[in-house]
Amino acid sequence: MTEYGRGPGSEPWHPEDPLYGDQGWGGQQPAHGQNQYGGQQQSYPHDPYAQQPHDPYAQQQPQTHDPYAQQQYEQQPGYGVPQDPYAQQGHQQAQPQQPAQPGYGDGGWQTGQQQGAMPYAPQPADPYGGGQGGYPEAHDYYGTPEAYPPPQPPGRREAAPQQEPAPNPDWDPEVQPEETHPFFTGTDERDDDGDDRGSRRRTRDQDDEDGDEDDSRASRRGGRGGERRGKGKKKSRNGCACLVVSLVLAGGLGGVVYLGYGFFKDRYGSAPDYSGAGTGQVEVEIEKGAFGADIGNILKKKGVVKSVDAFVAAQNENPKGNSIQAGVYLLRKEMSAAEAVKMLVDPKSQNLLVIPEGWRNAAVYELIDKRLGLKKGTTEDIAMSDASKLGLPGWAGKNKDIKDPLEGFLFPAAYSVTKETKPEAVLKQMVSRSNEEYKKLDLEKTAKKYKLDGPWQVLTVASLVQAEGLTHDDFRKMAEVVYNRLEPDNIVTNRKLQFDSSFNYLKKQSKIKIGSNEVHTNPDPYNTYYHAGLPPGPISNPGDEALRATLNPTGDGWMFFISLDGKKTQFTKTAAEHDKLNEKFKEQHGLG
Repeated sequence: MTEYGRGPGSEPWHPEDPLYGDQGWGGQQPAHGQNQYGGQQQSYPHDPYAQQPHDPYAQQQPQTHDPYAQQQYEQQPGYGVPQDPYAQQGHQQAQPQQPAQPGYGDGGWQTGQQQGAMPYAPQPADPYGGGQGGYPEAHDYYGTPEAYPPPQPPGRREAAPQQEPAPNPDWDPEVQPEETHPFFTGTDERDDDGDDRGSRRRTRDQDDEDGDEDDSRASRRGGRGGERRGKGKKKSRNGCACLVVSLVLAGGLGGVVYLGYGFFKDRYGSAPDYSGAGTGQVEVEIEKGAFGADIGNILKKKGVVKSVDAFVAAQNENPKGNSIQAGVYLLRKEMSAAEAVKMLVDPKSQNLLVIPEGWRNAAVYELIDKRLGLKKGTTEDIAMSDASKLGLPGWAGKNKDIKDPLEGFLFPAAYSVTKETKPEAVLKQMVSRSNEEYKKLDLEKTAKKYKLDGPWQVLTVASLVQAEGLTHDDFRKMAEVVYNRLEPDNIVTNRKLQFDSSFNYLKKQSKIKIGSNEVHTNPDPYNTYYHAGLPPGPISNPGDEALRATLNPTGDGWMFFISLDGKKTQFTKTAAEHDKLNEKFKEQHGLG
């Protein structure tokens, strides 16, 4: 195939039209040294290809790498060469005018002006002209019947004739080809000879009135078409595509509806909930700092409510919903969220382990055993053996005469205790609460003020005040009585406290009637009738009021006290006043 048309121009090469492209008439880049308007070369001092007057090859010197770079193609006689409109407008360097050579690089095409055709004749010095100068004779590319015609300007070009392919006896130009992809045909059958029938099928999308014509075509193809007609029409491509699109749209719409329903239900629908007051009984512990959803999660895990959202909604609707306190509650299983909130805000529903003010440790141990379902004495044994592991402060008493090292450290309060709780955990919880409360009070300062031996003795005074007093006013007067009797110059009681509460502690009893002979003869360190000063340690667990009264006693000079009926305490400053009240007490109780 000839190389005509493959110039350095900007237009691409068309595979079927060798004349496609401007071929130097518009988009072609000029060759080296060639003017893009005039088509002739300009002279440069350093350009070896510049046109010189004495160079016979000035207009036809080929480049070494491409003999057709300047596209100096010879013409047959009879073809005209258009005149270059830029040839006389100063686009050339001042040099001798060379005669125009026949070719297509010397000027642009201009409609309406043509020069007479010049017969092709090789120049004596032309290396392509006729074999002179040692070059072989150039072939005439237009002299044979098979040659391409010379290139034409863009405005005059005609499509090159194409050679028609050999007719296919099985191809009908009036019949649309049948879709062969399995996605549209729904089949992957093959002919007996192993060829893919889908690749040879052609659709017959014709009306019934064209049946005869289809039959005639089928007969020309050897009956294959008629055989296919007997199997019925295949689904059209458009029909399958529409079906697929419809299914996709239907699936997408269904997904949107499903998600929308779920969103609407979650956002605006009522949360799952039980109905009624529930059945049975379940113990639930609400941890400290739990609110709203936290409480709902705890109740859901215990089977009390059906969903967290239902509980949160019920809590927001209840005016007291935000007053739920930490603790242990006795609730019922599968109860409505509203009923659960109602029970949680009711103090009667709490199943806390409540330690009253002034209780001794012995009573607390027994209560813990009962709550946890343990054998009596289990908690007390752990308290005595593991006291140093339960978190006591460093200032706790270490006197060998102390009967219970935890006495005074099981702070009166409500504690969360379930059946699964260990006794060690309960005791640690109580000791920890005591340490928190005692840190709030300046026990060290009080000890220095009243000349006591550290916070331990202040706690002991508070336990005595708690055991002997009945009201808040009693606590402050009772604290003053203790401090006055502990004074070194006290010659009325000789620094003896003479408290029945301390004697009852060592006897593990709670009596009002105690014989004088018994209290004056028992040498136990906790017997304040026998020993001067404070007992070895606390005799109960004082509450907050007794503790604060101990830090802030009265200053009225109270020295004595007595309760005639066990409900009201009377205080006196002198021994004479106290003796009168004491006689009344003996008369009422029949004591001699």
